[in-house]
Order: sequence, then C-alpha cells, then structure tokens
Amino acid sequence: MCYTIGMAETISIRLDARVREILEDEAEASGVGIATYLRRLATQQATDVMKARIRAQSRGIGALTKKSASARSFYDSWGTPTSPMVDEQA
Repeated sequence: MCYTIGMAETISIRLDARVREILEDEAEASGVGIATYLRRLATQQATDVMKARIRAQSRGIGALTKKSASARSFYDSWGTPTSPMVDEQA
C-alpha cells in the first residue's frame, strides 16, 4: 500500500559502508535499485507508524467511551455495523 500526495520530496542520507553494502545486496536480491528499495522500506515504516497511531487513538477513544455512560448509550443505540460481503459469506 502506498500513499503519495503531490510531488515526492528528495532526501539525502549518509550510511556506513557496511550498511549500504547490505542494503544494496538486499535491493539486488529483490530485483530493484537501492533507491527503490529504501523508498519501499521508508513507505512501509511510515505506514506501520500511521497504523500504530490509529490503533492507539482507537484505544484512547475506547477507554473514554468505557468511562462515559452517554458515549456507551450512543454506541449501543448505533448498533454493530455489518457488511453485505460478510453476510454473504456466512
């Protein structure tokens, strides 16, 4: 999964020779250049961080909801969302 909005920005990094060699080897084994390999690593890491933040925020909302009678009432009245795809698979 890749999220790109607008023009990508260029960054410059310094790597120890051994680290660069390892990354170049991995890139070659993956059939891509080192820039593409590093871009994929960075994108995956950013995605993982974003998902972790969303999960943390969701846990926070859950904790607040658990403490609030009016919030629990809202969610109880709202019900559990369903998906036609899930219902068809049952």
